[in-house]
Amino acid sequence: MKRDRSIQNLSSDSCFTIHLNNTQFNNGTTYQFKSFIMQGSPFQGFEFEAYMAMKAKKINKMLDEAIPLRHPLKLNEAMRYSLLAGGKRVRPILCIASCELVGGDESLAMPIACKPTNHKVFGESTAVLAGDAFLSFAFEHIACNTNNVSPDRLVRIFAELSSVIGSKGLVAGQFVDIESEGKAVSLKELEYIHVHKTAKLLEACVVCGIIIGGGNDNDIEKVRIYARFIGLLFQVVDDILDVTKSSVELGKTAGKDLVSTKATYPKVMGIDEAKNFAYHLMNQVVQQLACFDTAKAAPLYHLAYCIANRQN
Repeated sequence: MKRDRSIQNLSSDSCFTIHLNNTQFNNGTTYQFKSFIMQGSPFQGFEFEAYMAMKAKKINKMLDEAIPLRHPLKLNEAMRYSLLAGGKRVRPILCIASCELVGGDESLAMPIACKPTNHKVFGESTAVLAGDAFLSFAFEHIACNTNNVSPDRLVRIFAELSSVIGSKGLVAGQFVDIESEGKAVSLKELEYIHVHKTAKLLEACVVCGIIIGGGNDNDIEKVRIYARFIGLLFQVVDDILDVTKSSVELGKTAGKDLVSTKATYPKVMGIDEAKNFAYHLMNQVVQQLACFDTAKAAPLYHLAYCIANRQN
């Protein structure tokens, strides 16, 4: 059965549209990602957990050094609280892994990988100001701390970041999401929202990593599509877990999307078709990495594998 997965009317990225058009899905089959991905996989022996822990430790050290406590104290406390709140550091590790994918050294990517992001803390006014400070500081941090990289590559990185966070990226996705609240949402609109709200940030990480590592335009397009697929994969899996797991298993309230007006993939496609779509996305991820050196691509592959197999 063929379904039209095109978002061509909502996205200017024709390369991504090609991959979502006229996709062949498998009727009625429920896939186990673990057996599909790992059996006989050339990535199987990679020590992924050790890799993640090592990179996260280095990233946390640089983040801690990036914003010291100084006047005005409350503003910098709010920025540090957000910056050092923990997490697996998936986005910065994506940047570093992409740099290494094309033969670059992690030291080149570290200032870009550690570009700050913000969450709402310390009250609304302080959160807004901290967010404003983060936005400008991200570019300052990259410009002042990136060494041994040509100016033309830095310009490309700044252009990429500006596009991703602006009206062509994150802001656009957030706006459409807000405008869609309480309305019937088509699959095209749902994909547009999550490509721009979730996948675009991942896209910036991998594309900037490739640029800083010296990759070519073909490398950039491969990882750009990879990032969009794992961004969508994250959301599809998240939506599936919300209706198939208990609150205890998830560590949060299960089924909340069912009783809300929020559009989800199971609501729009049905649970079985959503599972098949997730399988298709993971399959496409593998295809995007096929042209790269297996050992260097292993971190990116395993990151996608973890997204596909997460249980909460």
